[in-house]
Amino acid sequence: MPDHVPGPRALLRRLRELMAEALDPQARLDRIVREIARNMVAEVCSLYVLRADSVLELYATEGLNPGSVHLAQLRLGQGLVGTIAASARALNLSDAQNHPAFAYLPETGEEIYNSFLGVPVLRAGRTLGVLVVQNKTKRSYRDDEVEALETIAMVIAEMIAAGDLARLIRPGMELDLTRPASFKGLAFNEGVGLGHVVLHEPRIVVTNLFNEDIEEELKRLDEALGSLRLSIDDMMSRREVAFEGEHRAVLEAYRMFAHDRGWVRRLEEAIRNGLSSEAAVEKVQSDMRARMTHMMDPYLRERMSDFDDLANRLLRQLMGRGPEAVAATLPKDAIVVARQMGAAELLDYPREKLRGLVLEEGSVTSHVVIVARAMGIPVAGQLKGVVSMSENGDAIIVDGEDGTVQLRPQSDVEAAYAEKVRFRARRQELYRELRDKPSVSKDGVHVDLMMNAGLAVDLPQLAEAGAAGIGLFRTELQFMVAATFPRAEAQERLYREVLDAAKGKPVTFRTIDIGGDKVLPYFRGAAQEENPALGWRAIRLTLDRPGLLRTQVRALLRAAGGGELRIMLPMVTELAEIAQAREIIDREVRHLSRHAYLLPTTLKMGAMVEVPALLWQLDELMEAVDFVSVGSNDLFQFVMATDRGNALLSDRFDPLSVPFLRVLKQIADAGARANTPVTLCGELAGRPISAMTLIGLGYRSISMSPAAIGPVKAMLGELQVGRLEDMLDASLSAGGAFRNLRRDLQAFAAENGIPI
Repeated sequence: MPDHVPGPRALLRRLRELMAEALDPQARLDRIVREIARNMVAEVCSLYVLRADSVLELYATEGLNPGSVHLAQLRLGQGLVGTIAASARALNLSDAQNHPAFAYLPETGEEIYNSFLGVPVLRAGRTLGVLVVQNKTKRSYRDDEVEALETIAMVIAEMIAAGDLARLIRPGMELDLTRPASFKGLAFNEGVGLGHVVLHEPRIVVTNLFNEDIEEELKRLDEALGSLRLSIDDMMSRREVAFEGEHRAVLEAYRMFAHDRGWVRRLEEAIRNGLSSEAAVEKVQSDMRARMTHMMDPYLRERMSDFDDLANRLLRQLMGRGPEAVAATLPKDAIVVARQMGAAELLDYPREKLRGLVLEEGSVTSHVVIVARAMGIPVAGQLKGVVSMSENGDAIIVDGEDGTVQLRPQSDVEAAYAEKVRFRARRQELYRELRDKPSVSKDGVHVDLMMNAGLAVDLPQLAEAGAAGIGLFRTELQFMVAATFPRAEAQERLYREVLDAAKGKPVTFRTIDIGGDKVLPYFRGAAQEENPALGWRAIRLTLDRPGLLRTQVRALLRAAGGGELRIMLPMVTELAEIAQAREIIDREVRHLSRHAYLLPTTLKMGAMVEVPALLWQLDELMEAVDFVSVGSNDLFQFVMATDRGNALLSDRFDPLSVPFLRVLKQIADAGARANTPVTLCGELAGRPISAMTLIGLGYRSISMSPAAIGPVKAMLGELQVGRLEDMLDASLSAGGAFRNLRRDLQAFAAENGIPI
């Protein structure tokens, strides 16, 4: 046996030469297995590739019957090869035929071989095939030989992923890597998007597989690891990171992984075997991911995401690739695929190139979904496994109407969805025809259909959708996309732009609503909270940091000079908070007046009803403010004790249930008694059936995403409000708590020809 140190390196050098030669794929594979057998002094070397039908097909062999190539097959889990593929673990046997999983294939002639070493061909944790060496003599292969064969398997995995074997696939067959896949999840925003996958945490493709200089490569790895550890230490030293609690514990574990000697040793070993630093990271990570995926312990499986993130960060350090490079190479029909992401991260993508969003997690009211809805792109979520099955550039279809995703779809599926897109376009054309028509019901009830917005890029949709105004302008989005707190001048510029775009239509500005899950990376005051949705956020935060509120109010007052200004306070719990905020606003009015600034002709202050405590202060509230807006997302979450971000509960309780509709009617009735305008600006207003219900409860102004205005106006044109009010009054009366009100509303719509 030759010296084992140069062995793998010599083999990798020979593989590199083979891959550079102008050979057809079969000849290249035949030469590769021959070289492996010669280098490892093995009498047999065979490569099995996994097909889409879960069958492992013999693609090349040295030592077995050459006539069995592309004929010998094993099912996933069948025989030693099938066992390796199913478990993603290597098998090292001195007496293979006595192993309980051994399967005899007469066409191969392998019954004379005793020693057996098989390793999975892995990429991104997915098994693409199995690489095997065999000998007649009974022996156990050394650890360095196992490591060498795993290194070769990683190189072969990149060959398969690059599509080099496409010409060898028999007609009617396809490789597992390229098979179509379908996922069923939850619909988060309507629409159909056809495009190509853009992984939010891109799987970096390693093109430089081999190293020229071991010492130089080890030095590169050490420097990149040093930078990675420094960045983690920096992350942990920031003031916004709590010094105790679960969050801190997770970060400590993260740091521990980055310093893990076992991980580093495996990386160094892969480099000594001839791989580049990048290829070493990819190989070690793929091995680890495949093994941890098959562990039963859910905690360990979850920790895999920490390792994945570390490996990705390390790869980016080595390759010098930042997010800017990704944005530059984005396809014009990008569909972003992510486990989860923040609202600000979505806004980093060029809007004109986005066609859809696919989430493994998320919920209908998570902020990234709300932003995606404002952008008018289809969203599907709760799609387990979609990230690991996707590759950058894969064809993908997202259906935001039924929550399905088609990955690498067949041509007939693609054609069916293309027709669905054309049908939606025709329907949108009908909605555009309604744009300039009044939003009046069949029996003459006028309802203001407003839109929600948050950035300057949303403003063109005001005219396009035919909205009566902006019922909710989320000022915090400006803060979330900025690198630092926006200065008063920048805020004023944005608010003036919004008011100019509205052309005299009403605009309601919500004061900054940060905290909870809306974290600003540059905000140093936030402490880690056990229940952030119930914590230091919105008006609670801005009253404690009045400088924030004063700056924003001053910018709003200056921007609205000579016109109407509507300011709305989020997350109000008691009336004293309104009095405090009014005092700050009045002080700013006096300040600007003293300095001869042009002030708004009308200043109206409103409050959001999101906290259930206000339900017992409604009459006093209506007297204390000029208008009220119901934040249905948070109000529903608090009334039903349902975390809006918890996937297990996202569709457990129905917003159109009797208890919640009684709450909404109570608020509308209080507004009517006091003659105080009441609107609703949560996601509830965006679907025709729930918008219909709100109108039946007495709401005459509702605010929604621009894309929802057309369908809601079409519904309104066929609605007789009086009949609906009678039906709802009867349903919400005493004894109606057990009714399935959604079903009753659907039946009402069907009987009266109302499109919902």
